[in-house]
Amino acid sequence: MDAVVAISLMRMAAADLSMAPWQRPSDTYLVQLGIDALVAGVEAPSLPLLAGLARGEHPQAREMFDLVLEELGLLPLTSEDLAKARWTAARWWATQIVARQLDPIHGAKLIHEEAAAELDYPDALQPIVDLARRIDLLNDQPLEQQHFDEVTSAARDLLAADAYRNSSL
Repeated sequence: MDAVVAISLMRMAAADLSMAPWQRPSDTYLVQLGIDALVAGVEAPSLPLLAGLARGEHPQAREMFDLVLEELGLLPLTSEDLAKARWTAARWWATQIVARQLDPIHGAKLIHEEAAAELDYPDALQPIVDLARRIDLLNDQPLEQQHFDEVTSAARDLLAADAYRNSSL
C-alpha cells in the first residue's frame, strides 16, 4: 500500500463515520488504518498516536482519527475527494487481486460494496459487480476455481483499461 491508497481508505472511513452506528468503521479498523498509513509513509503528528493505541485504548480511536484527518487536511470531506478515494481503493483492490495478495471473492465484494455501490455503479466496475452479485447468489454452495479466475480476469481487465486510458492521454 502506498500513501495515496492509505489516505483514500482514510477518506472512505471518514465518510462512513457519519453513517448509522452499525455501519460505521470499528475503532480497531481506525487503528489499523493508522498503522497502514504509517507504514505507507504518511506523516501527521497524531498518526503514531492513533497507530499505537493499545486494545484497551481503542475507544479513543475516533477522536484520534478525527485529529489525524484534520492534520492531513482531509476535512472537510468533499464528494469529489471521496469519489477519487473510492476509485483509488477499487484499483488498489484490483491490483491486489491480480497479484494474489487479496482473495478474489473478498476483493470483488470490497469493490462492489465500498466503491461501485457508492459511485452509483460505473460501467468500468460493472463486470466485477456482476461477478460479486452472482457469487453472493450461490450462498453456501462451494465456490469453484472458475469463480476465482473470473474475478481475477475482471480485475486484470479493469487495470488494463485504466492503463490504456492513462497512456492515451
